[in-house]
Amino acid sequence: MTDPTVTLLWRRQSVWSQAAGQLKARVSRARTTALTLTITGAVLGTASAELLEAAAVPGRVLAACSCIALALASYVIAGAGPQVVRDWTRARSVSEALKADVYCYLAGAGAYRDGNREAIGQRRLEELTSSAGDLLKHVAGIEPVRRQLPLVNGTDSYAEERVLSQLETYYRPKARKMAERVRWGRRFEVGLGAFAAALGAIVAVFPATAVSAWIGVVTTVATAIAAHVSAARYEHQQIEFTRTADELERLLARRSSANGLDDDAFVQACERVISIENEGWMAKLGIDEDV
Repeated sequence: MTDPTVTLLWRRQSVWSQAAGQLKARVSRARTTALTLTITGAVLGTASAELLEAAAVPGRVLAACSCIALALASYVIAGAGPQVVRDWTRARSVSEALKADVYCYLAGAGAYRDGNREAIGQRRLEELTSSAGDLLKHVAGIEPVRRQLPLVNGTDSYAEERVLSQLETYYRPKARKMAERVRWGRRFEVGLGAFAAALGAIVAVFPATAVSAWIGVVTTVATAIAAHVSAARYEHQQIEFTRTADELERLLARRSSANGLDDDAFVQACERVISIENEGWMAKLGIDEDV
């Protein structure tokens, strides 16, 4: 019979994971929408300036649309403000802590190695929930996803289900995905910079050409994209995912060696590596975990 305490931990982890996912989606939508509105406002503003003399009414309409787009961008970006990011990362922190507890519980390692596992699990759940009391509004109404407990019963299955699975299906793929986003961001920046330089050269050779105003637009777009990539921390995430995967791979290899770690030390070392990844990711976003 499945222990009701570990089942409860697993169900609560599902709720906190969903809450973190919803907050992350809110931040991502806000940043993407603000980027789109900023670019739209810059383009429409320049177009309106070009049209005002030749066609006053369309020019004024475009100018008004530009102002609206830029005003909306300022409003929308509040959805990715420091408080929302803080709530997102703290919700994820609770989710990951509960997940670690479930795996340690099932593996019989760490705090769950000796003593009353049920009492320890209940106390851990209470501690984590109490520390995030101000976030309970984000989990209200969320139902846990129906899913099987991890197939872990000891250290061997822990190494397979927790460590190897995380390494192959999460950390390595995520590192590749972040690397691809970094590459695309840099390509856009370089391409737009080259385009702005080309427009500048055209203006220098043909001063009468009406393209000089668009140089500022291209520069604004390039700056907005660079800011978006920077806020998303793609490069930092790539480094952290790669480092964590390498560390987990090293621990798996060390466990298999002649002078490898004992079971409890192995589980605790793996959970520490995963925890460091989460803490480093939060610290890079400027989150104070004591807030």
